[in-house]
Order: sequence, then structure tokens, then C-alpha cells
Amino acid sequence: MDRGYIVVATGCMAMDMSLYKDEEGKTIWEQYGGAFDGRNICNIGSCVANAHIHGAAIKVATIFAHRNERANYDDIADYVLSKVGACGVAWGAYSQKAASIATGVNRLGIPVVVQPSSVIYRRTFMGRTDKPEDWMVIDARDGKMQQIEPAPEAMLYIAETKEEAMLEMAKLCFRPSDNTSGRSIKLTHYCDISMKYFGKLPDDWHLFVRDVKDLPLSYQTQMMKELESKHGWTIDWKAKKITSGPLRPADVSFDPTNIPRKIRVKK
Repeated sequence: MDRGYIVVATGCMAMDMSLYKDEEGKTIWEQYGGAFDGRNICNIGSCVANAHIHGAAIKVATIFAHRNERANYDDIADYVLSKVGACGVAWGAYSQKAASIATGVNRLGIPVVVQPSSVIYRRTFMGRTDKPEDWMVIDARDGKMQQIEPAPEAMLYIAETKEEAMLEMAKLCFRPSDNTSGRSIKLTHYCDISMKYFGKLPDDWHLFVRDVKDLPLSYQTQMMKELESKHGWTIDWKAKKITSGPLRPADVSFDPTNIPRKIRVKK
């Protein structure tokens, strides 16, 4: 919550979170506000109340992007996958109900991090960063194919520790349509969490850099040096610009989609 995320919880997980108390004896519900807003934690209700979390993601597509919600599930899921930086987590007893909830969230285009015992269901949806052809999307502006960074890299990720889960959740919030401000904030969280729990920057942070403005201010100089020396990028140190190296440039008007009918044909 202190990082500004909107956090919502339901069912057993919300109950388990209530067991934690700080030095003053306050539960997490007393430490933070209960609004659906940044630096708040909202208790939605029982497990079946997860439908309201789905609804919040759908509202982003219908209100902000004016997507039609009737008989249009694929369009809304495509919008959420490409533009809504959300990630789910199912930690604790991984029942069949929890597995079905995670799958339902996946269907809407939201990645989920699950705990180790979930391997009993023999299901995981992992991306292959070594296969560029898997990361091609349509630019809805003109219909051209564009290779993107692995964002999100996985849809169902099995984490072995809570530290790995927190790092992966930050990583799975990246989206190809991030503007420079949003990408910088997400990259800051990703790197800060990695430094806190693993003592180093993530091995793949450079994949999410498109421009100098994407770099976290606290790591900017260090990262630019590493981009030049380790990854072979060309840096204009006088202008403090990246002249070559990124997979693609930052473009606020980039409109990624996986649905051909969303291509806007010029008349």
C-alpha cells in the first residue's frame, strides 16, 4: 500500500490478513483506509465477491475507453491485457475454488501469481522471452505488427517464496501501452523490491526500458552505464539520451491489440 497500489482482498485471504498486527496492535484494516484508491486496502467481501474485482477492470474499459460491454468479452479482455496494469495473487491454501478464480481472472487479461502447492493442478502460463515471434502485437492505428517487451511476461506464475511473489507481481504490472511516467514508476517499484529482498537489480530490467525517461531517477546513472557497457546500447551522455538499443521507442499513442477488427482503417 505504501507504494501507491490499489489493493483489494476477498474471502480467506482477507481473513488471514486480519491476523497481522503492527507494534501498536492495529490490524491492517486499521492501519490503512478502506477505499478503492491508492494506499488503501479494500475488503470486497467473500470469495464470490471477486466478481466485483472483475467488474472494476471491466469498468476501466467501458468508462475510459468506451468499450461496449454487451457480447464483447474478447475486446474488453484485450484492452485489460494491453492497458490495465493489474495483477492478482492467490496465496495460502490453493483450493479448486481459488484455482477457478485465478483462471477467471486470466480470462479477463489479468496475470496471477500463485503459491508453490498450486503445482498440483499442473497448470502454469509462462511466456518465452527468447522467442521474439511470441511478442508481436497489432498496432491498431495502422494495422502494422510491432514487437513489444514481455509485458506481461506470464499469465499464471508459480512463486516459491513470498519475496519472489512480490517481485513478480510488480513485474506483471508492466503493459506495452505504459507512458513514460507510468513505466518509470513501475520500473522503480520493480527495482526497489528486487534490491530490498534480493540485493540486486533484476536481471531483465533493461527489457522494459524504451527511453531515458523510463528509468527510475534513483538508478538512472547506474542503469545508463550498465546499458552501455553490458548490453551494448549507445548513450549520448551530453544530451543524456539513448540513441540506440531499445526494442522500440516510447510512443504515447501506441495502441496495441491482438484483435484484427480493432484496426482503425483510414477513410
